[in-house]
Amino acid sequence: MALTTSPEAPLPVGDVSRLIGGWIDRLGAVWVEGQITQLSRRPGAGVVFLTLRDPSHDISVSVTCFRQVFDRIADVVTEGARVVVLAKPEWYAPRGQLSLRATEIRPVGIGELLVRLEQLKKSLAAEGLFALDRKKPLPFLPQLIGLVSGRASAAERDVLENARRRWPAVRFEVRNTAVQGVHAVNQVVQAVQELDGLPEVDVIVVARGGGSVEDLLPFSDEALIRAVAACRTPVVSAIGHEPDSPLLDLVADVRASTPTDAAKKVVPDVGEELDRVQQLRDRALRTVRGLIDREERGLAHALGRSSMERPQRMVDEREAEVDALVGRSRRVLGHLLDRADSELAHTRARVVALSPAATLERGYAVLQRPDGHVVRSPADAGAPGGELRARVSEGEFTVRVAE
Repeated sequence: MALTTSPEAPLPVGDVSRLIGGWIDRLGAVWVEGQITQLSRRPGAGVVFLTLRDPSHDISVSVTCFRQVFDRIADVVTEGARVVVLAKPEWYAPRGQLSLRATEIRPVGIGELLVRLEQLKKSLAAEGLFALDRKKPLPFLPQLIGLVSGRASAAERDVLENARRRWPAVRFEVRNTAVQGVHAVNQVVQAVQELDGLPEVDVIVVARGGGSVEDLLPFSDEALIRAVAACRTPVVSAIGHEPDSPLLDLVADVRASTPTDAAKKVVPDVGEELDRVQQLRDRALRTVRGLIDREERGLAHALGRSSMERPQRMVDEREAEVDALVGRSRRVLGHLLDRADSELAHTRARVVALSPAATLERGYAVLQRPDGHVVRSPADAGAPGGELRARVSEGEFTVRVAE
């Protein structure tokens, strides 16, 4: 129920703390799962103090229990262990602190962890986070590699030394984080996101040595899986040894069996690349030599032909053909001209023989009346005494018609 307060009528701290305690006392007991981060067992004390933390979120809560409650699991539970606690929320009014009063503590067994991991695996797979079409290819030769590993760890050393042995010029951007325990998830997620935000980083390697199932749990955490799935940079998972299979292996773009294997997958071996380049050069040289040899044989075969030995022969043959055609053309044209000349002479002779002038030269005359009409009969001569014009070969003269 809301309280009625004002700057003029505030509630004392004690009343507020008492009211909060009253509300919390109404809450019932709950089962809580978490990881023990701090454990305090003072000799002779009847109460054990511990801190329970959620590895996926930066949230912790204080837990207290009677010594006899903790003694039941004291042999199997230490700091870093996962437990399930039946506890009732309590409010400590003098200090204004919330804690849980545990009445039962159960360690989370390996079987239970594996069942939960399997359930999480199926859930994330249903979302498509492990799909093959989401996998990004690794660059052939990364210029800068992001590495997430424990500080001065064997995994870090294996990746750095093997990568530099394979390609001495390779560069690394290293982020040292906790790789197990309560802080591992948050630190690894932060490191991966930082490296993914650097444009010059071409690939990210998350590496850790082997360990128990509990030690590798941070690399199956849902928060880390989703952070890796959201990366734009290719991610290589190099966690544990060959049999180990955290969920990070499924969401990563490439899974390496060991940190050493990750170095082999990320950078090429300079010796192998030089050998490959030499092989390609030799292959190219053989190909070019084969091509030159084939062309030389073809050229020799072409030069061996008679037309290539005496190239002028073809021209001479064509010249002779041209001369023959020209001579033939001239003979044919000469025959045609001679025949045409003969026909023209005959035609001219006939024309000359049939012309009026030739007739006049033989002694004939042509009579024409004054109007130019040719006299062809006596009746055409006109009346007696009339004049006619007579044309002969040498000229013309006038004649008179007699009675």
